[in-house]
Amino acid sequence: MFNVPVRIALGRGRGLSRVYRGIQLMAKDKNWIQKATAKNKGGLRKKAGVKAGEKIPVKKLNKLAKSKNPKTRKQANLAKTLRKMR
Repeated sequence: MFNVPVRIALGRGRGLSRVYRGIQLMAKDKNWIQKATAKNKGGLRKKAGVKAGEKIPVKKLNKLAKSKNPKTRKQANLAKTLRKMR
């Protein structure tokens, strides 16, 4: 899948470089987005008070990203990240 020569990936006797480890992790878990979003479908939407089928406004996402609840913060930050991927 990734053609990375081992000589380049190995750092001066300290094991695998960060780049090579990152490639290994990406290759292992291709469906991380599906796993991250399937845990609580519609949870962030309910917290934002937005009806199903509508997009969550950016202002609400920014406000939720500053929430005291760590789970809500993570959900909002992931939603902002995934929004950029479209």
